[in-house]
Amino acid sequence: MKRKLSVEMIENMRQEIYDTLVDPTSTHEQRVTYLARKAENMLTVLDEPEELDELLRCDIESRCICNLFEGDAPYRPRYICVDFPKFLKQGSEFLQLGPATNFAEALTNLMILYRNIPSITNYTVYIGDLDDLLDPFIKDMTDEEVKFQLKLWLTMIDRTILDSFCHADIGPKATRFGYLLMEVEAELQNAVPNLTMLVSDETEDEFLLAGVKCALKSAKPSFANDRMFRSELGDDYCVASCYNGLYKGGGSYTLSRLILSNIAKKAKDINDFKTNVLPHVMDVMARYMDERIRFLVEESGWFESSFLVKEGLVSRDKFTAMFGMVGLAECVNNLLAKEGCNERFGHSEKADALGVEIMELIDELNNKHVNKYCSCTGNHFLLHAQVGIDSDHDCSPGTRIPIGEEPDELIDHLTNINKFQKYFPSGTGDIFPIDLTVHKNPEYVLDIIKGSMSKDIRYLSFYASDSDVIRVTGYLVKKSEMEKLESGENVRQNTTGLGLGAKKNCKILDRRVR
Repeated sequence: MKRKLSVEMIENMRQEIYDTLVDPTSTHEQRVTYLARKAENMLTVLDEPEELDELLRCDIESRCICNLFEGDAPYRPRYICVDFPKFLKQGSEFLQLGPATNFAEALTNLMILYRNIPSITNYTVYIGDLDDLLDPFIKDMTDEEVKFQLKLWLTMIDRTILDSFCHADIGPKATRFGYLLMEVEAELQNAVPNLTMLVSDETEDEFLLAGVKCALKSAKPSFANDRMFRSELGDDYCVASCYNGLYKGGGSYTLSRLILSNIAKKAKDINDFKTNVLPHVMDVMARYMDERIRFLVEESGWFESSFLVKEGLVSRDKFTAMFGMVGLAECVNNLLAKEGCNERFGHSEKADALGVEIMELIDELNNKHVNKYCSCTGNHFLLHAQVGIDSDHDCSPGTRIPIGEEPDELIDHLTNINKFQKYFPSGTGDIFPIDLTVHKNPEYVLDIIKGSMSKDIRYLSFYASDSDVIRVTGYLVKKSEMEKLESGENVRQNTTGLGLGAKKNCKILDRRVR
């Protein structure tokens, strides 16, 4: 059913457009992006499930499905993970670039390509496995020569890719370039790009420790379990955006999310939730995602017109879609309260067991749904523990324990995390602010990472409690930039606004310091 816009809806949209035009806290580029999104939302081109409006376009307290601001006419994939090694080797006819022959050409060519890769934010969300890409180009250069050019390049990225969902990977093998990159990142302390170190049994302790020291100064890199991702997605995967496992040369068409905390409100009890309410909402969201993908593939023309496809830098058969969820903790607590039980998620075997039951059901229902355009993942969507958005209230990201309710002992927190990591091949993660004293003993964090990876924990992030750069959910912001925005000043990066909202609504600055 194609949605009809009422007169009231059109007038509301006009008011939103006007508000955007006169917003003193938005830069020119931010206004252009917001205006384009509002224009897109005035189209009614999708054949949506009839039940969608009451689950998606309703008040925030009862909303059960969220499309994460993708717009109502998807005309480009949400996440695109270009084959950067192929690009550096062959160049680009469309961009009139030849193959890169030295470090300066490689940096310049990559920067040009980055500015021509779309996404839902209009900024590229994956900029490559930088150590594998660039280490071959620095063999005849001194460390100082490399760092000089690298500082300029990373500064350019931070100032022109105005969204900290932009993401790079390094590891699992130690490289000279990887060491130099982390040295420069620790010095610059920029919010963009985000960075993940892939960690496996072959990752040297010295390299991992360099990552820990960098993270304590710049909130990056995060640390991903390479063995887990590789076992699920194969060798040709990357970590993009927040912590999303996707295929290189492909990406994700779309990401919608279940708001489990609100879905639980609609259920009479646990049985009603598992038997009726959750399956219904999941079915509506899956069919909504099907239609979004169909329009993108069959009508938008993106896969026929993009130079990225024509030059073999991405391929449609390496795209999948991400079936997201948030608010498991609040969902469990709400359902137990309906049964007269006051036990809490993260603090009770019964509560955690219910959380596992819910995830098993979500996994089962997701695997029963088939989408013909997701062939690289067996024609199924990938489950994703979504990081949350700034407007979320009483709804924790993914399967995280709510801020302010973290267990006293870190081992108890990690034990809870361990129960849920296996369900999310397209990403999940947890964040730990670290006390200042750890600067004197970074081996403490190294031991946590190695122990966690051995126990099948997928993804961990750390930052020092005094750091200006902090990890909000899956992205980075500077506290100093949030203060500027809060006082009414312009700031460069779109994600600063998301961070400020998360500070107010999600209490991100109140996480338990370890």
